Amino acid sequence: MNYPNPAIVAQSAVRPLPRWVLLLLCAAYVVFGFIGRDPWRNSDIASFGYMRELALGNTPWLSPTLAGLPPDMDGLLPFWLGAWAIQLAPGWIPMEFAARLPFIAMLALTLSATWYSIYYLARQPGAQPVAFAFGGEAYPLDYARAMGDAGLLALLACLGLAQLSHETTGYLTQLCSTAFVFFAASCIPHRRNASAFYGFIGLMGLSLSGAPTVSVLLGLGSALIVAQSGIASHSKRIESGLILLCATLAAAGVAAAFGFWRFSAVQPGGFKEIHSYFRLILWFCWPAWPLALWTLWRWRHQIFTASWNRHLLLPLWFSVVALAAMISSRPSDRALLLGLPAMAALAAFALPTLRRSIAALIDWFTLIFFSISAITIWVVWISVHTGFPPKPAANVARLAPDYVPSFAPDEFILGLAATLAWCALVWWRVSRNRDALWKSLILPAGGATLGWILLMTIWLPMLNYGRSMAPQIEPVVALITDRDHCVTGYGLNRAQIAAVNYYGHLQMVDMAQASACHWVIADSEALPRFTEVWPRSDWEQMGTISRPTDKTDRLVVLRKRHP
Repeated sequence: MNYPNPAIVAQSAVRPLPRWVLLLLCAAYVVFGFIGRDPWRNSDIASFGYMRELALGNTPWLSPTLAGLPPDMDGLLPFWLGAWAIQLAPGWIPMEFAARLPFIAMLALTLSATWYSIYYLARQPGAQPVAFAFGGEAYPLDYARAMGDAGLLALLACLGLAQLSHETTGYLTQLCSTAFVFFAASCIPHRRNASAFYGFIGLMGLSLSGAPTVSVLLGLGSALIVAQSGIASHSKRIESGLILLCATLAAAGVAAAFGFWRFSAVQPGGFKEIHSYFRLILWFCWPAWPLALWTLWRWRHQIFTASWNRHLLLPLWFSVVALAAMISSRPSDRALLLGLPAMAALAAFALPTLRRSIAALIDWFTLIFFSISAITIWVVWISVHTGFPPKPAANVARLAPDYVPSFAPDEFILGLAATLAWCALVWWRVSRNRDALWKSLILPAGGATLGWILLMTIWLPMLNYGRSMAPQIEPVVALITDRDHCVTGYGLNRAQIAAVNYYGHLQMVDMAQASACHWVIADSEALPRFTEVWPRSDWEQMGTISRPTDKTDRLVVLRKRHP
């Protein structure tokens, strides 16, 4: 039985979003978060530590280590990219910002690849809206551009994208590679050579970033869907599928050559863990996930057909793989990040079928949520700088007792400009009835961008103080008065070692060499184990430094007593 296409779109509804607005929104989203901040705790500074070691020639390129510790995730590509950027950057560029340059480019490429993927998927015959009896339906190319705009707005609106996409880690490399594979499988009927190139780059990037299983699953699924869908001849469809299959096999071979194939799947937990997955999806993929579910419901008859509609099956497969990776790997949010471009594509295809009441509900919820969030951010900032109202300032003082606020005019002006732009966008959206297809996602994307800009401008000094390791590491290194002897660590994680190396301009050595070193930086919780191996009488405690925002996180500096 042939079911009618649920997309009913008039030509008046596919007016494109002004290019300068879309480009400015994307540029603001990409730039803020990479500029003006320190490397943050855990994965961000740990990855930077390996990049710095490679750039300085302190560790092998094929097996990088940090004070004898290998990376906590497979994959070499992100470390190579950051190290090459450090080596090629001029000396006046700070090392941590130089390492971010390729990651800035990768986030921009992710947004671009997502737009073009949805654009080409919307050009598929099964995705086109219904033709009207007397004309007036949307033109195919105009419809595809409007859908691309909507999908990109849905991606920018996803709350989980903001922080993880601005860290210099392999997860951004995986996200960009996934977007490349998604683009390759979407555009292959229209741009065969470009599809082969980006498919190979994307699948190879996933393998070299430590996700060979995801690479193979996405490559094989894409090859099968491409080979079965479309209006091209059978031979051309098979040829397109073989292109992606060959790229998949090549990427799998490279992963095997580097030894990245390891079984590290995590078994699913009980009800409590399943509940945590639902909570993660609820906020991480908002607002894409409810629109994606609406797409699956309204287009359900077009999914299970012999024609294999690629505009539905392809993003559905990418989303399923990301959800499976979320359940079977850790950390779960990093794995779920790879599914956001595909979920944004599914969300875009909900808009031609969305009822006006649902669209209005999205608008009002977004308006209230992000307006309250922006007001809260401004109130806390005003309270910290003026003392009124007193309660937010007291909460900040309790969390960061030694934090001293300082007024930065440039950050204030940027935050104020972003707030005024949000007010103008809200006025534009509610002043009259807009019939553009992407209208329901402009407020979510604008609100998410506003919140991110405010956090990265007026709140950046507070976030740097709380999430940077410099406030703790600089006093620790100041206790080391004799730099002629080596320094080692005991019980330190990779982030702490990287921070000591960078902020202290040191080169910490492997713990196996502790007997030859005169200085040891130990975690306070690991200090009892240290004294079991080396007699306490041989070491003098020079001081203990706590992290300003967590007094239980303490580092102890020990100096060897001279005989």
